[in-house]
Amino acid sequence: MRITYDPKYDLLYLKISEAEKVLCKEVDEDITFDIDAESKLVGIEILSASKHIDLGSLLPVEIKKEALGRP
Repeated sequence: MRITYDPKYDLLYLKISEAEKVLCKEVDEDITFDIDAESKLVGIEILSASKHIDLGSLLPVEIKKEALGRP
């Protein structure tokens, strides 16, 4: 599993596995599940993540370099 956090958008993504195509299923206003063609969960997207999760407890978290203004 890979966890990434984009501070610019306060977006946390938990990537569970790879999938070529996914169906995005909104389960809450801020939470979306990514489901593959075999109906397996492959990812979870959490908007306004800092409101829902103690981000400090997930550290270290990979921060997207693009979000920090780096190439």
